[in-house]
Order: sequence, then C-alpha cells, then structure tokens
Amino acid sequence: MSQSQNSVSLKHYQMYINGEFRDSTSGNLITVINPATGEPISTVPSATVAEAREAIDAAYEAQKTWKQVPAATRGQYLHDCATEIRKDQDHLIAMLQEEQGKIKSLATTEILFSADYFDYMASASRNYEGEIVQSDNANENIMIAKQPIGVAAGILPWNFPFFLIARKMGPALVTGNTIVMKPSTDTPNLGLEFGKICDRVGIPKGVVNIITGPGAVIGDELSKNKKIGIISLTGSVNSGKRVMTAAATHMAKVSLELGGKAPAIVCKDADIDLAVQAIIDSRIDNNGQLCNNCERIYVQEDVAEEFTQKLATKMAAVTVGDPMADESVGMGPLINQAALDKVAGMVDRAVEAGGKIVAGGHVLNIANGFYYEPTVITNVTQDSEIVQDEIFGPVLPVLTFKTLDDAINMANDSDFGLTSSIFTQNLDNAMRAANELEDGETYINRFNFEAMNGSHSGWKESGIGGDDGKHGIEEFLNTHVIYLQGHPEKAQG
Repeated sequence: MSQSQNSVSLKHYQMYINGEFRDSTSGNLITVINPATGEPISTVPSATVAEAREAIDAAYEAQKTWKQVPAATRGQYLHDCATEIRKDQDHLIAMLQEEQGKIKSLATTEILFSADYFDYMASASRNYEGEIVQSDNANENIMIAKQPIGVAAGILPWNFPFFLIARKMGPALVTGNTIVMKPSTDTPNLGLEFGKICDRVGIPKGVVNIITGPGAVIGDELSKNKKIGIISLTGSVNSGKRVMTAAATHMAKVSLELGGKAPAIVCKDADIDLAVQAIIDSRIDNNGQLCNNCERIYVQEDVAEEFTQKLATKMAAVTVGDPMADESVGMGPLINQAALDKVAGMVDRAVEAGGKIVAGGHVLNIANGFYYEPTVITNVTQDSEIVQDEIFGPVLPVLTFKTLDDAINMANDSDFGLTSSIFTQNLDNAMRAANELEDGETYINRFNFEAMNGSHSGWKESGIGGDDGKHGIEEFLNTHVIYLQGHPEKAQG
C-alpha cells in the first residue's frame, strides 16, 4: 500500500456513505497492488476521521428506521444481494484474483459461497427467536426478547475480502442493525464494488456504509466512537487487542476472529495418504494465508518417515505462479512484500537453529510478485519460533511424538486456539482429541474449513465471540427481558 496522486492509468473506486458514492475530501489516495505481479491496479480514497464519523452518523440515524422494518423484509434485501452477486460473478471473481492473488477455483468458491451465505443469513429472518420462561408470580409472563444492538462496525481482512463482507453484514442486517465496513487497504476494491450491489438492490440509505483508509485512522474511530454498539474484526492478535482497548472506553461489544496456529496430529493408524492430502490442502489454501490453515504437524514416530516423505513429495509438486496468467497453478502469491519477508525470515531462522528443509525453502522470482515455495521443514523444536508463532505462509514444520498424550500436550502448548485436526482410525483417539484439544474447532480426518451453519470461534488469543450459524447471529443481538405482570388476583379466578 502506498499513497499516490498519479491515478491517470489506474481504475478508481469510491467510498459508499449514506447511499452515495464519493471520494475523500483529503484528496489522498491509496494505491492497490496486484500481489501476483507487483503492479498497481487501482486507487481508492484515504478517508478522514470526519468522514468516518459521517458514515457512523448515517448508520446511527438509519438504524432507527431499519430496526422497525420486518425481519423478513430485511432478509429479502440479503437475498437480492445474493442474486446480484451471482449475476456478476465472473467480474467479481476476476477482481478478487487481481487484488488478492487467489487461484481461480478458490476465488470462484469465495464469491459463490458469499452469495450462499447471504441466502443463509436471510433465512434466519424467520428463525431467530426469544423465549418465554415461567414466573414465580401469579399472572405474569417473563419474555426474553432479542433486539438489535444498533450500529455495527465491520473491520475486514485482506485474505477473504469478499466473503467477510457477507459474514459481517449478513447477520448484522437481518437482525436490525446497520453497519459501517472498512476493507483492508491491501484489498479494498471488492468492498467498494460491493457498494454498487447495495445501491442496485435498493438497501435504504445509511444502512450499509463502506469506507476506506488506514486502520490507525478509520479503524480507530470505528472502535472508539460511542455510536458503535459492536465491533466485529477479523485480523491479527495485535489488531484485536487495540480494538478491545478502544471499545472498552464506551463498553462496546467486540467479536474478534484473530490468528491461529493450527496443529495437525497424525496417528500411526491414520490413513497416511488422506492425511497428507488434507494437510496440504489445509496449508496451501489461499496461498497459506488463512487463519484455519494447518500450521504445525505432530506425527507419531512409527509412521513419521513414510508420512514426511509423502508430504515433502506432494508439497514440492504444488505449482506456483500468477493465477490469472495460468489457471493451472496450485498456489499464488503472498499478499505483499512484508508478508514474503516475514515467511522467508522465519524459515531462515529455523534453518539457522538446526531445522532441515525437505521441500521448498526459497523465495521464488516470478513476475515481480510475492511468491514463496511450498515448504516442509523438520528437526525443529516445540519452543521454536516457527512452531509457536503464526507463519501465515505455505510452510509446514513437522515434529514427532510417541504417545497421544504427548501430541495433545504439544498441540495445546500455544497462545492460539482457533482450529486443530487429527487423523486416526481409532475412535478413542478421535474422542480424546475432540474432548481435550483447546481450540474452537477440531477437524477429524478432513481438511480445515468451516461450515456456514456451524460456529467459527477462537479460544485463547485466537479471539472472542464468533461467527456463523445461530451463534454468529446471536453476536449481533441484545437480550431484553420483559416482565409482563397482570393483576395477581385475576389469576385466582
């Protein structure tokens, strides 16, 4: 990301505030880079604090009316968004590939899954419920109602820039909240393009606002503004802590999906070929830039040699390149130079400490993009940086274990607790993993990716709150208890 005034040859996208497309009064622009080629592709506005407040104020005023709209009508707007996404899918897929570097199959999945997600959340308009509970008093009903929080702030990451719009906006709108969304400065194009979809389907002014700018400016205002009732962020642990600190000044609710360090346990009775493929799929997914990605492997000593050889062979066979130039590649670039430097540095330091590269291990010089080889590294220790810290790149450190007790203890030895997996044909092993691994999600004999009707939430420093399913909808609702007391004597006839 860089500042630029020279946008003559670049596409330009505008913010969407209170139903209008506009630039920033600052005149400052953010230049967006194609990570596959290193070339600039567009500019977007770099908004001011005053413009962030304008978007928040618009959402605040719109929510007073929006919450009175029947839930089924609110849901229909989401259905309409889904329809528009499918109509425009080819354009959106190309945009996603260009600004984020996804391979086409994954870009297609993200766009269409987002449409499905809007439809799923729209269906909740007739399903989310309150309760009536029994009172100790005669002729009284105790009703527990679920009501919107108010204005939601959605702070989006760069690794799934389109799907996270649906994940945050869908449950917020269907439950009667309005929203202000801030896309990542690395991938703002799709977020601003989505404003056009909102405009086409006629979502009322102010209900959805999309504003671009640095996190230190826009994200900070979204986190500390008293008119924001809930901040939903997907991002780094450090970003999450900054949001929590700012939100505490006015006791706003937070829902944070942060980093991960997913362990994969491979037992001696596992289907080795299945484990190898599922782990590779879970590592190179989104070019290794996914919080769910498998980040470390614990393989039982009895099968360690066979497993590691097969893993290294298959990882080395993954093709890397510009996904828009060659649809056959299995993996694209990292998001930017800083990400590439981080991954390369972690691998280099692991090797200096005694690690052994058995596949990959190098930066790739392809089309001036930010590419790193799919890598497998052995002979690393449990306390090493590459085992303890999030890599967020296509690198798999492999360690061994003797007993399942050892594997579970090492898997739980982490500040993170988002996802984990185990590969075993033994029911007892599977049940122990399900009951003892300290993570929000555990995958048994499958790759790491969640369902929209499940629940996606982290333990430890991986987050607070959660997304998806009925629990994700609950994040955007306040509980209101109503005590309806009739005349006590009337109950006695």
